[in-house]
Parts: sequence; C-alpha cells; structure tokens
Amino acid sequence: MARINLLPWRETLKKEREKRFYIVAAITAIITAGIIATVHMEINNLITYQNTRNLYLTQQIKSVEKEITAIKIMEEEKSNLLNRMEVIQQLQKSRPEIVYLFETIVATMPVGVQLLKLSHEENNLHIEGIAESNSRISSYMRNIDKSRWLQDAELIVIDADTKGYPNHSWFSLNVKRSHQE
Repeated sequence: MARINLLPWRETLKKEREKRFYIVAAITAIITAGIIATVHMEINNLITYQNTRNLYLTQQIKSVEKEITAIKIMEEEKSNLLNRMEVIQQLQKSRPEIVYLFETIVATMPVGVQLLKLSHEENNLHIEGIAESNSRISSYMRNIDKSRWLQDAELIVIDADTKGYPNHSWFSLNVKRSHQE
C-alpha cells in the first residue's frame, strides 16, 4: 500500500489561506484608509467652504453696518436740517408779529399814559410806565384785554410817588401775548 501523506498538502492549503487572508486584510485596510482619507478630505473641504462663506458674510455684515452708520448720520443731519427749516419757517411766520405787537401796544395806550420800560420773555410782556391817574391805567388794562394781540393784563404795582413826574402814578403790568394765525 502506498503511503500518502496528507499533512503537507493541508499545511500548504493553510498557508495559502493565511496568505489570502493577509492580502484581503491588507486590501481591506488600504480601502478603509482610503475611505477614511476621502471622508476626512471631504469634511476638510466642507469646513473650508463654510469658513469662506462665514468670512464673506462677516465682510458683508461689516459693509452693511457701515451703511447703517452712514444712514443714521444722514438721518441725524436730516433731522437737524428739518429742525432748522422749522425754526426758519416759524421766524418767517412770526416776522410781522412784532410789528402787530408794537402797533397794538401803541393803539391800546390811552392819552396820559407813557411807557418807560418794555421787556419780553417768551409770550409774556412786562410793561412799566407812568400815568396821569389810576383811571388811565385801568383804561389801558381794559384796552389791552380787548385787543387781538394782547390779553390777561395783570397789574403788579401802582406807586403814587414818582420822582420827576409830579401828580403821576408809576405802574407795572404783566401782559400775555396771544398768537394770531
């Protein structure tokens, strides 16, 4: 009977299987490393792309903020100009008022009354003067209340002792201006 040794054949087959296993394991490791490298590169590309977009957005935001600042400055300038225009319009509108005011002061003043001092603060007038009698001061106050440009005449003081003007009374009045349109 011939003797056949099966052990070396099995060993050879085992070595060949081990060799194939190592080759497949190496190929699998290389493919896995390639996939990992590809995924890593793709993620880095996405991160770079997103950083580029973020940089672009940051630049655009800075640009818009500069424009907003410029717009705010322009709005402030516009507001200042509108305020100036309003003041100029009010001045233009009130320009003839002083003429009417002085005309009214003169027109309401009865004979025998002289004004010594006239001061103006906002809508209030302070009038100081002398009159020949208290009835002339009363007449002056009534005339003021009847006028279109003056109202609410309020007597502050009457003093009969006037130096330099014998037989006269010194008086002080507060009067409010009424605005006529």
